Amino acid sequence: MDPSSAGAGGNSLPSVGPDGQKRRVCYFYDSEVGNYYYGQGHPMKPHRIRMTHSLLAQYGLLDQMQVLRPNPARDRDLCRFHADDYISFLRSVTPETQQDQIRALKRFNVGEDCPVFDGLYSLCQTYAGASVGGAVKLNHGLDIAINWSGGLHHAKKCEASGFCYVNDIVLAILELLKHHQRVLYVDIDIHHGDGVEEAFYTTDRVMTVSFHKFGDYFPGTGDVRDIGHSKGKYYSLNVPLDDGIDDESYQSLFKPIMAKVMEVFQPGAVVLQCGADSLSGDRLGCFNLSIRGHAECVKYMRSFSVPLLLLGGGGYTIRNVARCWCYETGVALGQELEDKMPVNEYYEYFGPDYTLHVAPSNMENKNTRYELDNIRTKLLDNLSKLRHAPSVQFQERPPDTEFPEPDEDEEDQDERHDDHDSDMELDYHTPLEDSARRSTIQGTRVKRESAGAETKDQQDGSRVTGEHRGSEPMAEDISPSKQAHVDANAMAVDEPGNVKTESGSSTKLPDPPAIYQKP
Repeated sequence: MDPSSAGAGGNSLPSVGPDGQKRRVCYFYDSEVGNYYYGQGHPMKPHRIRMTHSLLAQYGLLDQMQVLRPNPARDRDLCRFHADDYISFLRSVTPETQQDQIRALKRFNVGEDCPVFDGLYSLCQTYAGASVGGAVKLNHGLDIAINWSGGLHHAKKCEASGFCYVNDIVLAILELLKHHQRVLYVDIDIHHGDGVEEAFYTTDRVMTVSFHKFGDYFPGTGDVRDIGHSKGKYYSLNVPLDDGIDDESYQSLFKPIMAKVMEVFQPGAVVLQCGADSLSGDRLGCFNLSIRGHAECVKYMRSFSVPLLLLGGGGYTIRNVARCWCYETGVALGQELEDKMPVNEYYEYFGPDYTLHVAPSNMENKNTRYELDNIRTKLLDNLSKLRHAPSVQFQERPPDTEFPEPDEDEEDQDERHDDHDSDMELDYHTPLEDSARRSTIQGTRVKRESAGAETKDQQDGSRVTGEHRGSEPMAEDISPSKQAHVDANAMAVDEPGNVKTESGSSTKLPDPPAIYQKP
């Protein structure tokens, strides 16, 4: 496909922007999320979510969305994907007790990159509940749902990875599959979306597309040759990129590839992980995208008029993360925001220019036109081998996720659901021939920055909460206009089969199964 016609797929549908079709948008936010603190010097700072929210308020965007406080996910909700012993560990471990659980810390990869901190499990419950709540909202007719605290794409079935503990994306996709035959996952974080790809590697009901830095870079996976396996063959697309890619080069791949994906796969819903570490100037990144270039991906996927779940992800220069996600919220609403930033709670972070946009740098773009053309040709060829829009055998649809009122007298709040309806076929024992080299790259297992002096950005989230919040009965509507409340946080995903965990306990997995195995 000629790059000049890259926009044809989306632009043939309703346009975006102020003159485009309005979308019904909901936005999930918990005011406590900015209090969580990974620790001194750690680049992941949940405080960026509070900064983003402050900008949204000052730009007047909260008045244009339904604003919901997420209901925390319960143990059994998280165990729709994750192993029950892993979730039990996350619930119980604390900074004070971790030294008594050295073996478990090593087993579940919790430690340096993924530290134990006050409120760890509560944070996991919050961001996972928000993502699944967004999926429920889309299943009930909303056009776009936003959860900037989500998008933690590295978490595995029984292992933390890359600052991620619980994979809210997989849980949200499983919820969407209750209403949609096919769900598309798109990842524009600079790191490969390995956890989501692995979870859906053997199914044709979920297509995963990841645009990422490849080669001696965390997590070391995402080769263009990793294409899926068995029924999922050609349903995993990887776009490996090199340092310094700019807006024009990025879109020369993104638009033609996504246009073909939408044509061939015809998803009923799209999940877009908007990791902001692919922006120019990110502390852990090496790309050179502008905020407008990054947001062009959101604008393009919005243009297809398919239910869209927007999630956060990486992003470690937090003033730019807040800028980016604020601007992309405007894109979701069809609003072009003024570059001059309104005064806000964190105004001093955005000096000396106090503008929404930041110019990209003059770093070298190591992605040659020849290499980009080869990648585009290869991926479009893979897509041409797919049969259009795979069908799903008729079966009874699982019930929508619901959060009941908390029962204070219930002794076992972590009792598992015992339902057996499946929204997918299972293939637990299929070998991963096409991705056998995924774990062979050594030295890329750690996602951290180079040693250096702690900056202001490293200190942004120093306010800590030492309390774990209890369950809330509903997703609370906290929008300024107090729109009608809708129960947005239901998470009952049917559990088709039992699989033994490493400890010998039995855990129920949804289809498609998690296929990650420790090396």
